[in-house]
Formats: sequence, structure tokens, C-alpha cells
Amino acid sequence: MIVISPPSPTVRLRHRCLDACGNGATRFSNASTGRFSPSDRRPDSKQSTVQHVESSIMISRRNLLQGLAAGAGAAMGAPILPERLLASPAPNASPKRIIFFMQNQGFDPKTCIPAGMTHSGSLAKAKLLEPINALEPYKERLHIINGLHGLHTSPSHSAFFGALGGYRGSDGVPPSASTIDYELSKVLPQTLLPHLCIGMDSIENMKTKPTIATLSASGAGSPIFMHSNPNHLYQMLYGGISSGEIRRQHEARSSVLSQVELLAASKGRSLPPSDQQRYGQYVQGFQEVNGLRDRLDTVSDHLRKFAPEVDERYSNPEFETDWHDRLLDLGISALSSGITNTLTIGSGRGEIFGAWKGLGIEQQGHNLGHMEQPDNPIWIKIRQYNSRMLVRIMEKLDSVPEGSGTMMDNTLIVYTSNNADKQHTNGANWPVMLLGNLDGAFKSGCFTQVDGQRPINALYTSLLRAAGQNVDRFNMDDKMAKKYDDSNGPLKEVLA
Repeated sequence: MIVISPPSPTVRLRHRCLDACGNGATRFSNASTGRFSPSDRRPDSKQSTVQHVESSIMISRRNLLQGLAAGAGAAMGAPILPERLLASPAPNASPKRIIFFMQNQGFDPKTCIPAGMTHSGSLAKAKLLEPINALEPYKERLHIINGLHGLHTSPSHSAFFGALGGYRGSDGVPPSASTIDYELSKVLPQTLLPHLCIGMDSIENMKTKPTIATLSASGAGSPIFMHSNPNHLYQMLYGGISSGEIRRQHEARSSVLSQVELLAASKGRSLPPSDQQRYGQYVQGFQEVNGLRDRLDTVSDHLRKFAPEVDERYSNPEFETDWHDRLLDLGISALSSGITNTLTIGSGRGEIFGAWKGLGIEQQGHNLGHMEQPDNPIWIKIRQYNSRMLVRIMEKLDSVPEGSGTMMDNTLIVYTSNNADKQHTNGANWPVMLLGNLDGAFKSGCFTQVDGQRPINALYTSLLRAAGQNVDRFNMDDKMAKKYDDSNGPLKEVLA
């Protein structure tokens, strides 16, 4: 965890800025990282705090525009009004939440479809395969879908934003439109934190690039960053109710970000018009981070009931899976506390990397995608780990009463891959597993073999329909649909 000494005029605020804002490292697809300041110069003791922050951001325009994305930490979608704090459904409507779990390197259908099942049918008498056998007790809540496609997304190595956007994506290419997770976060009951994204990778990558944007977007050219350092995320969500070092770091970070927001806004006025719009997005990122902190403070008593316990696995992880598990704990707590209703989990962070040494897997990164997944002990371990995570989510949400049932009754988990069925793929088959039924909106306890040519966009249309939106397509115009979709509207096979 970062260490910050008590505030004083002689503190090296540049480093505090970097650490408080996520170590100054980020990745928007293939963009290079930027730093807040080019110098390690110690400030004169007579300089005021504000003057030094100002000098710290007086750097080249190119580095500033890159570095501010990291400074904001994570884009959180559209801002919401302070009074809309916790999820509150309309009268006679149940609260709903959706979770996306994206495992990289592909999801081979031979690792999830029960042996002998070639046609749609019930899972009641089927035995789940070894990679997902942790889901056996929850089989009545499971829906395995095979036969969707993403031919139009170019998913080889990864479709990146296209995996959740249903459009062509590639490494280094910004999103061309919003993604389904963001769109759902807008139409589900508004929450304090509209949309939370967490990303899991090797410990080295999570430390050096604690925020990264590869999967989610709020619009064309507007990525949403995922959190990969659980210390930073814990401070963001629960720093205001913590004590000791966590509280001191939270207060230092809050002070710096508030000052940087003011200074960044004033300095942006002198930029050329061509840069002002892009710069404004970064300034808005500071505003959203600071606004979120203020809103969290208003529900501090409520949050205390849900904050995970902090242990040495936060500050001194033995394996990257220690951080993976802590990130999942924080994601679950954000859901169960009601401060968000849309969670996106990127295992492998939408790229072709990733590590699971904590599972006894020494291989990591790109080579994992070159292995056949069926009957592969390495991929069995990874998929079983995913499945145990899914069970943890369900068990926790099942333990929280909601309406006449539990939170899980009003939840849907979408498990798939940003690589369709394998790393080197054309996207002809894109397997998906659903868990839960979103208050009865989706069929469960079954396997569906999709007939004809239906894109992943059709599933995303189904999600929007279940969320109350009367739409027939998602991110696919008529011209594209003529080539890639045999039908129109939602995927009728999955809706109840």
C-alpha cells in the first residue's frame, strides 16, 4: 500500500499526486502511459501546497492529456444527482442488478456443454462438466447458450470494447459506441456508483497499471476504466469510514484530487480549441471522482455494514489471486450494499495476458491462449476458479433479503469471454452462461442451442428488454443486420 507522511508544505506532493491517483499509470487499449510531472525536484519549503500542485501539472500538453486519464483513476459514466444515493426501484418494480464476468482467451463450448447434449433442453438430469462443476448445486439457475456469433467484432486475441459493444474492436482502437454494461447501468434504478469495473491480471501488471480501459465504454471514444489495485479501490469506496493509515491516505488523496480538479479546470482554458474537448473529459473524471467521494460520505453509516475486512493480502499478496479475490470481495460488497447495480469483471482485463500462479499454474500470458481448453488441467483450474467466484457472488447475494426473496432473485450474471470460443477465432461461436433470472425475466435450468445466425447483439437486446427498454437491436443497424442477423429483436429462446 502507498505510504504518505502527514501533510506539510515540504511534502513531495508530486509523488502524492501520482500515488493518490493510481500511481500515474493507466492503459487505454495501447496508449502509452503519462506521468504527472517530469521532475523529481523537491519543492522549496516556502512554496504553498497549491503552488506546488500547480507546478506539478505544468508539463507538456501531450503528457498532461495522457496522465490525467490515470489521475482520474476511473471513468464512472454519467454523473448522478446527490439525492439518488442507493438503488430505489419505481413503485411496484423490483430492484435489479446485472454482473458481467469476462474471462479472456476464449470460452470453449466443450468445457461447459454437458456430454451428449446437442439440442436445447433441460439441465435437470445432466451432469455439469469438470471445469464448471462448482455450479452443479445451482444448476436450476444456470442457462448455457451455444451458437451465438460475433463475426462482426473481430475477436481474435480479443474483441476488446467490441465484446460488450457488439461491434468491431481491436487492440489500440477506441470504442466506437457504448457497451451493454454501461447502457444497462443507465436504465436500471440509479445508484450512487453507476457502474463498477474490476480487472484481474498478473500482480506485476496490476501494480504497474492499476487502471486500464479495454472492455467498457460510455460512448464513442469514451472508455470506462477498470480497477485492478484493491488498495486503491478500497480507499475509493471505504476510505471515508476507515481509520489509521487507510483513512490518512484517503484524506491525502481527497485533498490532492480536489485541488487538482480546480487547477486542471483553470489551466484547460488556455489550451487550443482542438484539445479542449478531450481535456474536458479528463477534468470531468476528476469531478466524478470527487463527487463520488462526497456521495459516499453521506451514506457512511450504511457502508460500515458491508466493508470487507482488510488483511495482509491487500498490502502483501503472495500471489495475484490474493488480489483477484480481494477485488471480487469489493465488487460483491458494492452490489450487496446497493451502491452499484452493474458490475463488470475482466479476468485477464480484456487482453491476452493474465496469471493464476495462486492456482499452481506457472504458465501465464499469451501462451495460455495457444492451449486447447477441453481436458486441459490448466484451463480446468482457471475455469473452476471462475466458477467458485460465481458461487461466491450468488451465495452472498442469496444471503441478503430483498422484497419477498433475496438479492440473487433479482440478479443476472452473464459469464462469457472477450475472445468468443478461443484466442485465435473468427467469432463464429460465442458461448455464454447465464446465472439467475432477473426476477423471472430469463429462463433457467436449461441449455439452448441457438438456431440460425444470431449475433451477441441479440442477447444484449434481450438484456435491455428485461430491463424495461423496448428495443429491437443493440449497436447494429439494418445494413449490418442483413449480413449478420437472421432475425430481429431479442433472443426469444432465453426470455421467459
